[in-house]
Amino acid sequence: MDDRRALEELDFRLRVILPEEYQETYEQLRPAPMKSAGLKYADDGSVAWDKIWGSFCDLAIAGGPPHKGALLGPGTTDEIAAAPARHREVVDEICRGVTMTTELPADASPVSGWIRVQCYSETMASWLLRAIVVENVAVQAGGRAVDLPAAPGFRLEKEIKNVITVVAKTCHYWMGHMPREQKESIAILFDSLAKSSPLVVPAAGIGWRGVACASIDDAVWMMRALVVHNVLARREGTTLFVPVNVQQDPDGTRVSAALDLVRRLRAASLAA
Repeated sequence: MDDRRALEELDFRLRVILPEEYQETYEQLRPAPMKSAGLKYADDGSVAWDKIWGSFCDLAIAGGPPHKGALLGPGTTDEIAAAPARHREVVDEICRGVTMTTELPADASPVSGWIRVQCYSETMASWLLRAIVVENVAVQAGGRAVDLPAAPGFRLEKEIKNVITVVAKTCHYWMGHMPREQKESIAILFDSLAKSSPLVVPAAGIGWRGVACASIDDAVWMMRALVVHNVLARREGTTLFVPVNVQQDPDGTRVSAALDLVRRLRAASLAA
């Protein structure tokens, strides 16, 4: 009975945070990738970021394919110091693409190796944090802003496009597929979760711990469940990644407890 109630609560939370088109189907969704869209150029030779996508693949937080197979992180201090001009070019291009595709203000973050995107609300920033990290692009959030990675080694058709795509994709779903009432429900849910168990995020310089899963389906299921239990998670293939943060979770008990819970609930869901 306890597991059944917990599964019902899990389903309720997922329905709150997922766009309507996924609320009845997320259990059946499979991470089949779409063909990548090619770059398009304006008359002045710059990339026309707002002309590239006619549609986006399914959200990874719903069970779709993550945008990156492995985590895309920010540049290191040494990398940036060795090529500051190139790093500024990368930052400017990512910010230009983000603003063109989302109309959100974007500029270099005060934190080296990141760009900062200003959101419409703290709830939007909190939702984007959860939706972007499962796409395997590093992200940080604070207040009404999210930070996305940048590095001098980022290439236009690869990493620069990766960052712009995940921001465009997640903002597309937030702004175009979720009504105001649902966003209010998300704010209430996030506030309730934070009061009982503040969100655990990976600490800078420490990051993630990998947990082997039996299948991609298991990894996807547990990743979603962890996110709505206020533990950030992502996956690479059949490996589930959970955050390591010695300040938020000094001995790892919160993450371990959440992981034990979702493992048990996964088994219960398969047995039902």
